[in-house]
Amino acid sequence: MELDYKVVFAKRKTLTITVERDRSVVVTAPEGTSLEKVRQVVESRKLWLYEKTRHAQKYNPLPHAPGKELVTGESLLYLGRQYRIELVDDSNHIQFAQKFLVPRSVASKPSLFRTWLMARAEEKILPRVAIHAKNLGVEYKEAKIGDGKYRWGSCTPNDNVIFNWRLIKAPMFVIDYVVVHELAHLIEQNHTPRFWNIVKAQAPTMEKAKMWLQSFGNLLEQDI
Repeated sequence: MELDYKVVFAKRKTLTITVERDRSVVVTAPEGTSLEKVRQVVESRKLWLYEKTRHAQKYNPLPHAPGKELVTGESLLYLGRQYRIELVDDSNHIQFAQKFLVPRSVASKPSLFRTWLMARAEEKILPRVAIHAKNLGVEYKEAKIGDGKYRWGSCTPNDNVIFNWRLIKAPMFVIDYVVVHELAHLIEQNHTPRFWNIVKAQAPTMEKAKMWLQSFGNLLEQDI
């Protein structure tokens, strides 16, 4: 059986293979690598790739909850918990006080709430990147919040780390796991036993975080 995969060439020294959440396979190879060399590496990992792309718990799509509406009584996921929405008249800004106080003028514009969530992601996730990088003894060029479709985080060949803004909906121990996971790639590019030992040492709740993402990751994918 043929295995479909996408090849991306980048300025890096090693070749890596990634299975995305949509089951697609991406091979990132050093510039100048021949397609035949890529094919040989993929062939050598074919059994592992078939196992990964058919992993029911991690990759089978879970039913998505109905889209959320910004109405009083609705609840939204934030830092691992559901918080109630309350529409208010006397404000122009979204506020959080163990519930979401949403101006009625914003209620019909979900994109404004998404902007608010992205700002909270920058505020709460990026400082964790700095802390964990210091603890791991690694340096990155830039850390930023992005809108990746299939990844919670990524570490680029240029040593930038990017995190999906939707992570702000997850508990902090999950955020910490994703942050440490990407920073660990600055030490070990592939998912070797050494890599996982590094991650687990810095994020001891790694297995709990992975299970949370497997169970509830689909809920994070909603825009609000």
